[in-house]
Amino acid sequence: MNKNEAKILFMGTPDIARDCLQQLLDDGWNIIGAFTREDKPVGRKQIMTAPPVKQLALEHNIPVYQPKTLKGEYSDVIAELKPDMIVVVAYGRILPKAVIDVPQFGCLNLHVSLLPKYRGAAPIQWSLINGDAQTGVTVMHIDEGLDTGDIIDVLPIEIEPDENSEELFDKVAAQGKVFLSKVMENVVAGDYTRTPQDHEKATLAPPLTKEMALFSFETDALTLHNKIRGQNPWPSAHFIYEDKKVKVLKARVMPESGKPGEILSTKPLVVAAGEKSLQLITVQPEGGKAMDGTAWAAGRRLKKGDSVMK
Repeated sequence: MNKNEAKILFMGTPDIARDCLQQLLDDGWNIIGAFTREDKPVGRKQIMTAPPVKQLALEHNIPVYQPKTLKGEYSDVIAELKPDMIVVVAYGRILPKAVIDVPQFGCLNLHVSLLPKYRGAAPIQWSLINGDAQTGVTVMHIDEGLDTGDIIDVLPIEIEPDENSEELFDKVAAQGKVFLSKVMENVVAGDYTRTPQDHEKATLAPPLTKEMALFSFETDALTLHNKIRGQNPWPSAHFIYEDKKVKVLKARVMPESGKPGEILSTKPLVVAAGEKSLQLITVQPEGGKAMDGTAWAAGRRLKKGDSVMK
């Protein structure tokens, strides 16, 4: 069987899943259906919006399914479709055993970390927050656990020192979609191996929360820099100045030191941390637009020796 003959059922929801689906279509895979999450209200006007995967699937006349659960009737629907392979990319639902057992080539998942490291919802963000020099993608067989299945292949990807989560996600998605398609070819051809994960080495990457975005300059500068990268664009690391949030969108570790929160320079804006200091390159004051850190300091008439910890 080749990729034109194999019946592929795709499951995914956000942009990275849409990009992977587009790659599979470009590569000539036979996509017989797309499962995705429900439409949801988006923006200030709360306009009901279809997930990216649904939008792309409809453009290509691919049947779309949006069940709240894969149990019950939708397990029967999948069985009736008789897919040769199910491919999952950021779908957002756990597959029950009744679904996992359907396709002859199994259920494959593209996960954006080097498993067993960073199982869970936010592997890219946590790799940056923890200051890792490398991430990657893993194609694995799905089992009934959370990212616990046998590994088929991995693709390591280097992390640049100043990349934020959005930039890194785009890079990983661009390489991962091509890698996924190639691994699928190997699976259909029977040219692959399955390697069980070392569960003792597993780490978790739970979802980020708004509460973890607040930081203090008493923390060392490198830790803050990584937190800022990992939380851009969401939930946006920030500090409080005069009872208002100030998001830090881009920063750089500087060698100077001083009392935490002390302004060491305004051109550029450099603030002392618990160890070394941070240049606040781009900030966004509460209720305002993103701006240069120097411009923000000037607007508040801050000068060298002042403190932002008020």
